[in-house]
Amino acid sequence: MSEKAAAASKSFFTPFNVVAGIIVIIGLILTALRFTGGLAAVTNLSDYNPWGIWIGFDLLVGVALAAGGFVTSAAVYLFGMKRYHSAVRPAILTGFLGYALVVLALNYDVGRPWRLPYPFVIQQGTTSVLFEVAACVALYLAVLFIEFSPAALEWLGLRKARRIVVKLTLLLTIFGVVLSTLHQSSLGALFLIAPSKLHPLWYSPYIPIYFFITSIIAGLSMVIFESTLSYRYLSHKMDETHLKEKNDVTLGFGKAASYVLAGYFAIKVIGISAGNHWHLLGTSYGLWFLVELFGFVALPCFLYAVGVRDKNLKLIRWTAVLALLGIILNRFNVCLIAFNWHLPSSERYFPHWMEIGISVFIVTIGVIFYKFIVTRMPILYKHPEYSDSH
Repeated sequence: MSEKAAAASKSFFTPFNVVAGIIVIIGLILTALRFTGGLAAVTNLSDYNPWGIWIGFDLLVGVALAAGGFVTSAAVYLFGMKRYHSAVRPAILTGFLGYALVVLALNYDVGRPWRLPYPFVIQQGTTSVLFEVAACVALYLAVLFIEFSPAALEWLGLRKARRIVVKLTLLLTIFGVVLSTLHQSSLGALFLIAPSKLHPLWYSPYIPIYFFITSIIAGLSMVIFESTLSYRYLSHKMDETHLKEKNDVTLGFGKAASYVLAGYFAIKVIGISAGNHWHLLGTSYGLWFLVELFGFVALPCFLYAVGVRDKNLKLIRWTAVLALLGIILNRFNVCLIAFNWHLPSSERYFPHWMEIGISVFIVTIGVIFYKFIVTRMPILYKHPEYSDSH
């Protein structure tokens, strides 16, 4: 018995569990400070800078990185690309956890969790873009939960309930694509009301289109990134189908990402021309804009194309990391760096370490839940008792 207890203790105190445990403890302390001391206790937010890293990273980046769910399900169920079927459940799970964490992060920014339903039940601001975002995110979170539920129902052995949900797959996919198109673009539309605050190189009447297209790039790259990590650390949970199709998923999604990045680069250049902002490219902000455009749009587009042509899986996987960093940089530029650009440096926003700590805490929670679900439910393998497709 002592040997079993020692083995169990050793398996529990792994490096991941120790680091995650420390982050969770610190995160809970910071959470207590946030909800007892207010925003001023843990943030550097002000009237000039009411949106910080919790909106820039936890919301704008989080929603974009969770787009793999609608991208993958649309490819498989709407466009008939069945060879990518093994990527659906991991992408749906990542999307579901991503949106759930976005809602959690909003509670830190709003500060009154019980008031989140107010726009729906108390005061409906139906003419507001933010209301449309809230409605679509809430509905899509429900859709993702239902799309994810077959794996949980298989785990619980609830055959009848699973059978009903599986029959709704096509309807849920269509509904999810529509909702994602709406709120991904509307997040960009939020900035249309701030032409004097957002730098002209990032402000554009096409910004809703930019946000939607970059969400597709993020979704495709996130699927590649997530599958790479799953294969590296959770390959023992994968069945033969997942192991066989992982390279096809990497090549196929890398090819699609290259095409979308090329189109995005083209419309960004068109946007500069439409606004006649060529003269701004020589300024300091202009040089930073070119770093984003060439270093995190054109370069990953080229690397994806080369990787697919040469079937260089390692290059594609590293390019996915570069593309994801580009999405993060873009959202930070729009929401933080190029926002309120005319203010003096003394009045500019820089996140407090506690803000960053809470963001790390939220991401860690997502990783913990992902690991817990994947190691117990049929996400990376097909349940042997269910022969029909999921």
